[in-house]
Amino acid sequence: MLILAATPIGNLGDATRRLVDTLSTVELVAAEDTRVAQRLLQGLGIEHRPRLIALHDHNERDRSAELAQLARESDILLVSDAGMPTVSDPGYHLVQAAIAAGVTVTALPGPSAVLTALALSGLPTDRFAFEGFLPRKEGERGKLLASLAAERRTLVFFESPNRLAASLADIARYFGDDRRVAVARELTKLHEEVRRGTAAELVAWAEGGVRGEIVIVTEGAAEKVVSLETAVAAVLELVASGTRLKDAATEVAADTGLSRRDLYEAALRAR
Repeated sequence: MLILAATPIGNLGDATRRLVDTLSTVELVAAEDTRVAQRLLQGLGIEHRPRLIALHDHNERDRSAELAQLARESDILLVSDAGMPTVSDPGYHLVQAAIAAGVTVTALPGPSAVLTALALSGLPTDRFAFEGFLPRKEGERGKLLASLAAERRTLVFFESPNRLAASLADIARYFGDDRRVAVARELTKLHEEVRRGTAAELVAWAEGGVRGEIVIVTEGAAEKVVSLETAVAAVLELVASGTRLKDAATEVAADTGLSRRDLYEAALRAR
């Protein structure tokens, strides 16, 4: 079978008993970085030395079919440098190949920077979305944030410490100065820190220089309270600019949460 194993994101004490037991017996480990995997074995005091195969972003597509076939004959443990494989780490293509080959896929749950930061943020956790790393380029980052500005769920991003200040400034720009944010740094490590406030408030702190691995947790957009009359006026304004009534009603419904049918019928009556 193929076994996806979560590894510590900083503190070796977070390694699960199942992870230690499996690393002590499995014969083949696919690792994002074999050097990191070797250090993990040493750090956990595991004397067993399985065969290590590199599986990273640059070779995963080419090696997945081969490894999936190997997993039909013996267990393969898949680890990334930290956290759960496939979550902003290699593994997705290998899982796909294993499933296609009829190989059983299972997981050894464990540490996750996404869930740890979310739990520590103090922001709503009932509905959330993980967006991975924010784009490096300012224009692409702005385009993504603009598309997420109305998202009601709590949002989780990874970011480089070198771009943290710029990203927080962009979050304030596109989400609003009052949008609450938590920045988690060096989770589970000696210098773990969580800063909470608005995006605008945290920019000055980030500009002072921040080190370590960063997770940004951002509050979702507040529910818009729009009256039917106001929404109908917006529909008619779109119609006046050349948009078909049906399309205008659909667009305003998506933006306000009101019924498209109610908007369409009310706009017909208003005309």
